[in-house]
Amino acid sequence: MKRLFSPLAWILFLGAFILSACGGNSTTEPTLAETLTFYDWAEDVPQEVFDAFEQEYGVKVTYLTYETQEAAIDEMRAGQAFDVVVMESRFVPLLTREGLLAQIQLTNIPNFKNISANFRDLAYDPGNQYTIPFNWGTNGILYRTDLVEEPVTRWADLWDERYSGMVGLWDSQPRETLGLTLRSLGYSANSENPAELEAALEALLELKPRMHALEEFDSETCADPLANGDLAMAMGWAGDLALGLELNENIAYVLPEEGAMLWGDVFVISSNTASQHTAEVFLNFLLRPEIAAMIADFNYYATPNEAAYPFIAAEIFSDPAIFPPNADLANAEILLPLSVEGQALYDRIWERYLSSDQ
Repeated sequence: MKRLFSPLAWILFLGAFILSACGGNSTTEPTLAETLTFYDWAEDVPQEVFDAFEQEYGVKVTYLTYETQEAAIDEMRAGQAFDVVVMESRFVPLLTREGLLAQIQLTNIPNFKNISANFRDLAYDPGNQYTIPFNWGTNGILYRTDLVEEPVTRWADLWDERYSGMVGLWDSQPRETLGLTLRSLGYSANSENPAELEAALEALLELKPRMHALEEFDSETCADPLANGDLAMAMGWAGDLALGLELNENIAYVLPEEGAMLWGDVFVISSNTASQHTAEVFLNFLLRPEIAAMIADFNYYATPNEAAYPFIAAEIFSDPAIFPPNADLANAEILLPLSVEGQALYDRIWERYLSSDQ
């Protein structure tokens, strides 16, 4: 798209041209790529954001989606060409070790200043060499208030036999599902203790005949099966609540007493990108307060972009399920990267769960 120069812009342009012709020092802005690939969960960023970026910079963004983080990592390992990827923070050390991430030039992202200090320079990426914080939230339980006999308050309520056949868990989310099971037993969601993980496996195998894998409902969230009455309760995220309430007013969300789990998504740049500068321009665009707010209003997840807060819809910013008060997070635990040995143990436990006939 052609853009008109203002008179001031023409003066600056001519001045730079004269200095260059006279042998003066000048810097040339790298040429932007014509297209950019963005790899993320489905329905995470509104199309209007990509349209606005293309209108301003002339770069068309192709939005590619994955079903699981593990599938996305496998694609990156296979050499698929992506530019900007959304990744959960706990996977960052693994991707860094494997050389799959480009080192980000923060000088090209001045809007990084909008990110809250609480979300910068964290253990998984000291100095934010490889990541830009995107959004964060909680993992809890969604339930139908009219289909349970009393309010759901604990992870252990998922094992209540009164709701046999009406409980949903994600088979595509091993860390979250194992994590909530560990929490229900009083263990850390990040435990690498073999005995504790065996206990979690036994608990999941006990529940498996009485629960539904949420994938079988062919839905991106647990909102549809809850709204339809196929389920009475399910593991889920705060964003599922807003979607569910649009379908059925009898859906509630709780952070379990044993402790909710926290997650954080980050933007990364693939190491095989041919358009790193364009990717950094795009990230800087996404960190504009009004753009970050537009995304939060769309996907119903909290943003670490403090400058965006005044632009977020009041009903979203004041929603304790999306922006929970600190008191509600007292027992919360963030899912952390596992050691190499720990990841292998989790993989074995999960394979045993999936392959079981129970």
